[in-house]
Amino acid sequence: MVSESPLRKRRKEARPSELTAAALGLFVEKGFAATRLEEVALRAGVSKGTLYLYFDSKEALFKAVIQEGIIPVVAEGEAIAASHAGSAFDLLERLLGNWWTRIGETDFAGIPKLMVAEARNFPEVAQFYYENVIRRGRALVGAALERGMASGEFRRMEIETCIEVVIAPVLMLLIWRFSMGSCQGKQVDPAQYLAIHMDLLRQGLQRSQV
Repeated sequence: MVSESPLRKRRKEARPSELTAAALGLFVEKGFAATRLEEVALRAGVSKGTLYLYFDSKEALFKAVIQEGIIPVVAEGEAIAASHAGSAFDLLERLLGNWWTRIGETDFAGIPKLMVAEARNFPEVAQFYYENVIRRGRALVGAALERGMASGEFRRMEIETCIEVVIAPVLMLLIWRFSMGSCQGKQVDPAQYLAIHMDLLRQGLQRSQV
């Protein structure tokens, strides 16, 4: 029996990630509902049958995209928070900066727009995304805010609403890029946008000095 060549082994091992990369591109371009598994297989250069060896449904493929590309970034944020020894504001800045670098500057930036647009039509996918990305991300921001309020660095405010105010501008920057941004004539400068957002947060969160 002829042994399988290293090249063929590498191809088999790489195939699931090639499928998720192809799926991500199509999900961002076309949306979840409009993307067909045959298109994913074609873009990845494999047969539809090969795709089904790894993923038995479009929902499973989408979950794999999130597990491969977004959940690890959430886990990075949790590790950053666990080891952070500086101020609560510095922690917020690190968390949002890491999210933008690892998600906002990649093709994964298109996923939030997809979820906002299609969550109601695909509740199983939406629930998976909420539990693994949104809930954990909100918990991270909330813990940083509570840390600052408890230490006196931040003034005391209602945590859940503050979480929304911290996250919403970053989420809007992602959504705008993949929607109305094309109508603006020029792209928003993310670095400038985020710098202004952080400055406004700093001024709004800090406790007044009497």
